[in-house]
Amino acid sequence: MNLSEIIRSDTPLSGFGRFALAVRLAVPAILAQISAVVMGYIDASMVGSLGADAAASIGLVATSTWLFNGLCSAGAVGFYVQTAHQLGAGRPEAARAILRQAMTSCLLYSLLLMAIGAGISGCLPHWLGGGPSIAPGASAYFLIFSLAAPALQFTFLLSGMLRCAGKMTVAGGIGIAECVLDVLFNAFLIFPARDVSVAGFDIRLPGADMGVEGAALGTALAMLCGCLAMWSYLFFKPSELQLRGERGSYLPRRHTLRRALSIATPMGLERLCTNAAQITLTVIVAPLGAAAIAANAFAVTAEGLCYMPGYGISDAATALVGQSVGAGKRHLARSFATLTVGMGIGVMTIMGAVMYVAAPAMIGFMTPDPEIVALGVEALRIEAWAEPMFAAAIVTYGVFVGTGDTFVPALMNLGSIWIVRVSLAAVLAPVMGLKGVWLAMCIELTFRGLIFLVRLARVFGRDVAKAAEKHKPGQA
Repeated sequence: MNLSEIIRSDTPLSGFGRFALAVRLAVPAILAQISAVVMGYIDASMVGSLGADAAASIGLVATSTWLFNGLCSAGAVGFYVQTAHQLGAGRPEAARAILRQAMTSCLLYSLLLMAIGAGISGCLPHWLGGGPSIAPGASAYFLIFSLAAPALQFTFLLSGMLRCAGKMTVAGGIGIAECVLDVLFNAFLIFPARDVSVAGFDIRLPGADMGVEGAALGTALAMLCGCLAMWSYLFFKPSELQLRGERGSYLPRRHTLRRALSIATPMGLERLCTNAAQITLTVIVAPLGAAAIAANAFAVTAEGLCYMPGYGISDAATALVGQSVGAGKRHLARSFATLTVGMGIGVMTIMGAVMYVAAPAMIGFMTPDPEIVALGVEALRIEAWAEPMFAAAIVTYGVFVGTGDTFVPALMNLGSIWIVRVSLAAVLAPVMGLKGVWLAMCIELTFRGLIFLVRLARVFGRDVAKAAEKHKPGQA
């Protein structure tokens, strides 16, 4: 049975059955998220081997690339949540109609983002306070990243469609393959041709010697390959979302767009303002020097090993709660919400403890610079204490996305990061350096997790009831 058939079944799911289903969806998503971080970790070590300036070039624009990631994610979520609702209601034809409309809408949206990113790429490093030694590399990296915006957008859209259809293994497998390709492309594009010794044999490896630009191009090519693989699966592989053999319009309809915008707009504005806060934090870090910029970027990459499992469980929560809402089973939705949030907190608590102990090895793998290592280790050990509540915020947000409720959670994220994190970082950074920035982050994430748990406990049942009525699936 596929996910929508399990959700719609008249046979009640036992507690163990719900747990097993959540694990079945979460594990592939977690593995995909972890693999992405591991490959990014290796990717960062490749760039880090080129020196502090190269690492700082990418670190300087990292928050700006996160902004693009957030906007692309928001551009996709309004469509794939509708798809989950339609599948939960047993209407695969309507789900496929939404998929077709989403492909056209997201293509146009991503072309707009591409034009904006390419247009600001020359000025962005200077706006962020980058010095002359890192600004050219940062500008080139962001330009290539911006030109890949359509591939990035379709990565979010198509993987979201697969996840909400319960195809976590497919989405996860393609994500893992994409990450492996990223490392392979980068190995060729970043470095010059070189000789390596393997089992006593000398092998000549080709290389384009593109440095920082090669890292961006490698990522772009890997995303393109992943998009083509997901599109091929959705078009050719028999499933509830198979497009081949069915006629239908790719022209977006007003009803579908209006519902997509009602879900995506709060999330998009939240991502925009949240990443603006991240960029503000980069501006706060920039005066601390190249070592602090690089350590900050490396610590963010390393921390992903802890919080990406939370995002994997959040993806599972969105699919489970979304299809339950579509099927009109709000009690099942509430049960899945509680279960997945608990899973997220448990997994990320363990990962936080691992990160605290392994921090020297995690940062040391990416750079041999002792100053950068010392700063990065200190940052990670501060952040480890926030991981349980960070998990609560991540997974609970995914739960609310599954219901189509994004407005209030977006406000909660915004208020937390701007009022707590940015203000604290601005006060603490001049006194404590990079340590102060990460202490502010730890305090803010703990606060954010607590307020999300309070909302989940107090109003979730009512919100699901409203969401089930407000987002009751209709014709697409």
